[in-house]
Amino acid sequence: MGVFSYLTSFIPGVPWNLWGSVDCMLQGLVGACAVSVLYNFMRVHLYIKCLNDPERQKKAAQIKSQSRLRDLLHLLLLGIIYALLGPRVGALVVLEFSLRAVSMILSLQKGIHSSQLFLLCQFSLGCGIACSLDYLHEAAPHRTWNLLLAVGLAAIIMWQSRRMCRHVGEMYELHSSQRYCGVCLSLLACWRDIPTVLLRALKIAFLVSDLAAVAVINRDFINTADAVRFWTPLTICYTLLVIYMQEEQHQHPTEQMAYQTVVVRMGSLLILMMTVGRWSDIAHILLSLIGEIWCLLQAGTMLQICREEDYGVRASSLRKSPAYRHKRELRADDSE
Repeated sequence: MGVFSYLTSFIPGVPWNLWGSVDCMLQGLVGACAVSVLYNFMRVHLYIKCLNDPERQKKAAQIKSQSRLRDLLHLLLLGIIYALLGPRVGALVVLEFSLRAVSMILSLQKGIHSSQLFLLCQFSLGCGIACSLDYLHEAAPHRTWNLLLAVGLAAIIMWQSRRMCRHVGEMYELHSSQRYCGVCLSLLACWRDIPTVLLRALKIAFLVSDLAAVAVINRDFINTADAVRFWTPLTICYTLLVIYMQEEQHQHPTEQMAYQTVVVRMGSLLILMMTVGRWSDIAHILLSLIGEIWCLLQAGTMLQICREEDYGVRASSLRKSPAYRHKRELRADDSE
């Protein structure tokens, strides 16, 4: 034992902050796995949908042709961003998206759903998962081991979803016609229910994330006055963002508009943090901007499909509305 103690005395001590960095990395990996699972299920749904539409066969081929290396790079980059991103800014991103999603859903007509939300919420979902884990494991005695278990479970679910996605891309067209594979037959029967299941899971995830986000932000304040000085400009900023998003929804959405919206949102949070935040928050917001843009680039083809579909559904429902018919009748009378 004396020789062992003598040898280990030359090894430098491991700082305690290193374990905090390990925990942040594990939380980031869980968030990245959640984003990957959502992305894979939406990819399966849109692939089958385009495959059943003769006019969208090329879109199905584009969804199918994504490489494994790009998926791995997507997972690793998001894991690093979530690990470096502070829980404070992650909480702000979650709350901002939740308000934006509620505003978008309420502005839609009854019976109409926005499929873009499933892809636009990718980065916010990862932030919410990481923020929730940070709050739930705060001061836990075995925090690192719990996070390791969470990473293992998330990796298994992510690997299974990725395996299903790859199998569908390679074999679904053959197996569904030959009635051969159980997985493909199950998807043939219930692929339309994938958005409904994802919507229920996202509601639970964002409900927990919003509660954790409020608690994470409030734990930095010593008294009520400090909290009021922070929440007042934040509420005003989020209200203006919601109004801006509602104006954008009335226009025909384009790819350039999606990136412009991200820049406006992150720019607003950046100005807000320069006023009432910390210098570290500014760097974290820039990381959030990179993560948002990367998620949009990764899901570019699928976002275009969802954008066209949502615009077509809104246009058809508008034509069937009584107000639209009345307006057409007035125009016809004026022309006569």
